Amino acid sequence: MSLHTIRPNERGVSEAIGFMLIFGIVIAGIGLVTLYGYPLLLQQQVSADEKIMEKNMIVLQNDVKSLAYKTVPFKETSLKIGGGSLTVYNSSSDTPSSTLQINDFTGASSYLPPFIPNTRFTPGELRYESTSSQTDISLQNGAVVLRRHVEPGSVMLAEPRWFFDSGTNKMVINLINITSADIMAKEGIGTVQMSLGNEQYFNESVIPVGQEIEIIYTPDATQDYSVAWDNYIWNTWNIPQSYKNGRSVDAAGAITYDIKNDGSTPMTLVIKIFEVQIKSI
Repeated sequence: MSLHTIRPNERGVSEAIGFMLIFGIVIAGIGLVTLYGYPLLLQQQVSADEKIMEKNMIVLQNDVKSLAYKTVPFKETSLKIGGGSLTVYNSSSDTPSSTLQINDFTGASSYLPPFIPNTRFTPGELRYESTSSQTDISLQNGAVVLRRHVEPGSVMLAEPRWFFDSGTNKMVINLINITSADIMAKEGIGTVQMSLGNEQYFNESVIPVGQEIEIIYTPDATQDYSVAWDNYIWNTWNIPQSYKNGRSVDAAGAITYDIKNDGSTPMTLVIKIFEVQIKSI
C-alpha cells in the first residue's frame, strides 16, 4: 500500500468548507429572489387582478345596457373577484353617494321627478374595492370609473349613454338607478344576477332658444370621482362649444354646468331613468 503525501497546496482542502461555500451561495440566491423577485411577482398578480376587474366591470356595464336599452329582462354573469371585493351600494341606502341635479334656468323647478327645486338623483353603484392595489372601480350611472387611493383624481374607463344630436337639437341623458333588496358583497368567484326594475321614467322638455339648463354633479367626499365625470361632461360629451355657458365649483366640491340652447330652434331635453335590481353577486 502506498501512502498519499499531502502537498502544501492541499493542506486547506476540506469537504466541510466546500459544503459551506455552496450552501452560502444557495442561501444568498434564495435571499435575493425573496428580496427582489417575490415583490415583483406580487405586483404582477395585483396588476393582473386589477386588469381582470376592469374588464369584468365593463362586461357588467354591457349587461346593464342590455337591460335598460334592449329591454332584456334578466342578465347573469360569472366572474372572478381577485385581490378585493365586489359590493352593491343601494341608491336608496344612507351610505354617502354622488348625486346629480338637472334644473331649469331659474332654479325654481327640476327636470327630475318629483320636479321640485333641488331634486337630487342618487344612482347607487357596483364597486370593486381592491385591498392589495388600493384601487376602486365603480359601475355608476351607466359609466365605469376608476380611482386610486394613493393619488388624487379618477378616470372614466367606459362612458355612459348620454348624447347630443346637433341635427335635431336634442339632448338625451340616460340615468341608471342601481338597487338591491339586501346588502351584498363578494370575494373570489361570484355570479352577478340583475334584472330590470319596474320603476322607469321618461320625460321630454322643451328648452327655448337662449334658455339655460343647470346640471349639478356633487361627488361623494369619501369616493370622489369628480375628475372623471367633470372631464366627461365638459370635454368628452359631444355638446357644442357654444352651448357651454359656464362651469363653477363650490366649496363642497359640487360642480355646476350651465348649458344654454344656442341653436336656432327649441332644444328637446330627454331624460330617462332605468332601475336595475341586483339580485345576487
